[in-house]
Amino acid sequence: MDIEYDLLIKNGTLLDPSTSMNRKADIATKGCRITFIGKNSDNVKARQILDASDRLVTPGLIDLHVHIFWGVSHYGIEADPNCLDKGVTTAVDAGSAGACTFPALRRYIIDVSATRLFAFLNISSAGMISPEVGELEDIRHADVQKAIDMCEKNRDVILGIKVRLSENIAGRNDMEALKRARDASDALGLPIMVHPPNAYSSIDDILAIMREGDILTHCYHGHKQGVLDEAGKVRASVRKAVDRGVLIDVGHGQGSFTFEVATKALAQELIPNTISSDLHFYNVNGPVFDLATTVSKFVYLGMPLESALEMCITRPAQFLKMHDEIGTLKVGAHADIAIFEFAEGRFEFVDCEDQMRVGGKCLLPRGVIRNGRLVKSEKDRLMTF
Repeated sequence: MDIEYDLLIKNGTLLDPSTSMNRKADIATKGCRITFIGKNSDNVKARQILDASDRLVTPGLIDLHVHIFWGVSHYGIEADPNCLDKGVTTAVDAGSAGACTFPALRRYIIDVSATRLFAFLNISSAGMISPEVGELEDIRHADVQKAIDMCEKNRDVILGIKVRLSENIAGRNDMEALKRARDASDALGLPIMVHPPNAYSSIDDILAIMREGDILTHCYHGHKQGVLDEAGKVRASVRKAVDRGVLIDVGHGQGSFTFEVATKALAQELIPNTISSDLHFYNVNGPVFDLATTVSKFVYLGMPLESALEMCITRPAQFLKMHDEIGTLKVGAHADIAIFEFAEGRFEFVDCEDQMRVGGKCLLPRGVIRNGRLVKSEKDRLMTF
């Protein structure tokens, strides 16, 4: 029998925010590319056929904030079982490694994982190694030239500079560390990603350093230096930052997302640019679990599923400047595809303050294709010829 395609996914609902597609159709791949989309594929031949009845078929999710420096950083988890197997085909390590440790992150994690991986380089040369000592308590770790040199050697995978400003991480060095991150990013022409919860300095001073294209992560945390003032209103400095192009990112994490802050901020139309998980060792078994669960929390908060998926598919692909290659189901794009059940029932969602909400819908990963290779699927739905 002549083989036309490698994989045919039949009977699913294709949901692609990049093209506003939301319809039942079949999709096929050959090699590492998407090669066919159509309503009737009865005459299409393929080596493998996957039945996606009652399933959503989307581009692979893109998580802009994870920690996958397993075995070195105390935050580290393994990328493939925790990202790829959960529908995330592309992920970005958010500062686990600095200039002195990044070569190991690249050689032993980025270059050998099936998940497509990028990174922000920590302005601290050590990176996020120890839970006992903050990486910026000694400001000598924030070596601008070392950061520049490491980024220049790894421009294909380093997206920018990460700086964590919490007082237990930077002490009173937060503004100096931020300025050094700014100096390095300006020299490189790359953005900074800023972690502000519980910083010693004010969020107003922090935002004043940030520019168009920079990322303020952990946007809905419930600690000091948050996006809301004491009266629960979005701060003027946050509005001004958003107006000049600073991007806000969810970065759920172990301590950086509360339903209360998210509800108040969303009601005031402070909408995130990107939804990310901040998945790491301390939250992979809850309250985060995976990016799909984080997306489901925003659906619970009233966000349409299509909009929530745009924030972890289309917009991250645009940030990566890869929107024609990933984050889309267009013919010719990389065959990075996720299959989900958008299940109805009773689902308990927990935030970082152990506040529980009950939702009626949850996005459940059921299959994933990375670069045209079927990584995971429901076995009773797969036929191989």
